[in-house]
Amino acid sequence: MPEPKQTLIDAAGTRHVAHTAPLRIVSLVPSITELICELGLADHLVGRTGFCVHPRDTVRRIPKIGGTKDVNIARIRELQPSHLVVNVDENEKPTVDDLARFVPNVIVTHPLAPRDNLDLYRLLGGIFGCRARAEQLCRDFERACDDAVAACRTLPRQNVLYLIWRAPWMTVSRDTYISRTLALVGWDTLPVSANARYPEIELDAALLANAAHVLLGSEPYRFRDRDVDAVSKRIPPEAHCKVRLIDGEMTSWYGSRAIRGLAYLKDFRLAAV
Repeated sequence: MPEPKQTLIDAAGTRHVAHTAPLRIVSLVPSITELICELGLADHLVGRTGFCVHPRDTVRRIPKIGGTKDVNIARIRELQPSHLVVNVDENEKPTVDDLARFVPNVIVTHPLAPRDNLDLYRLLGGIFGCRARAEQLCRDFERACDDAVAACRTLPRQNVLYLIWRAPWMTVSRDTYISRTLALVGWDTLPVSANARYPEIELDAALLANAAHVLLGSEPYRFRDRDVDAVSKRIPPEAHCKVRLIDGEMTSWYGSRAIRGLAYLKDFRLAAV
């Protein structure tokens, strides 16, 4: 009997087909695991990473298959998924290639800007037959986005440094989802240009002097109050730079959490004036 034809599905939604076999989804992307549940597909999730923690009460019953990078391929094979959801930034291509040898449908995502969420909702809604719920999420997102932009439109644009790691210090380039989300509320990330999307940086006086705020995200590195103190000590006396902790899920998670994330970021920006 011939093997089922594999369908590779990219973030633009090309070449996807309606599923005919029993729907069994493995998600290697925390934010999309949450989105899949929001779309009413939780009962079809058969595997997730240990970082897929939302919605908490729902994902507790879904088997873990490792992390986003250290995936247990043998365990996924046992789960016999019909669909695998991955992300260009979060998952390793060699791992995805190995999984694609036995998973019939691989959905590859790569949102780079807030409004890419609209395509993401519609992509999954089309593949999994829940278009009405996907369109409702689109409307909710549009409202949240318009509200955030309108609320922050009159605020002065500011440069910010958004840190994601320590030892070494790492930030985000402007070619990232985080940076473009911050830009919606008038915050432009430093450095202006970078050779990597998530560059290592020197946390020196010149860089800090150009930033109105240093934002310390809660993931992937969990910055704490002691890190606020450590960074604050590096700020030159003449600079007017403030150091704040920020919820990394609300700035970096696309999918359904992005709707709440925009409302959170709007309030965070207004409180930082």
